[in-house]
Amino acid sequence: MSIRAGKIHSGERHGYTVLAARNPTDALRMARDHSGSVDLLITDVVMPQMNGKELRDRLQGLQYEFKCLYMSGYTANVIAHHGVLDKGIEFLQKPFSVRTLAEKVRDVLDA
Repeated sequence: MSIRAGKIHSGERHGYTVLAARNPTDALRMARDHSGSVDLLITDVVMPQMNGKELRDRLQGLQYEFKCLYMSGYTANVIAHHGVLDKGIEFLQKPFSVRTLAEKVRDVLDA
């Protein structure tokens, strides 16, 4: 299961169960209320309320062990200020196709 904050809902077509949140607060609420496991968080780097790294950290505080895939349409300089371009961090630059997203999700889950 993955939590996805944003508008792309193609995960179901690729065999994944997706919890699609409108914003970070909604994602946290959904994670607290969800009785199953969460395997992957897909999140934007820059969002209202909190950034993607903060969301990941708060979800980890709820007891989850999961992988994380960040995405952004911002330049590398902007993203670097949010601590997401560090070594070992999975990142996908916008815009991307559904196929590219599906391949990246599979790569992250298999790593």
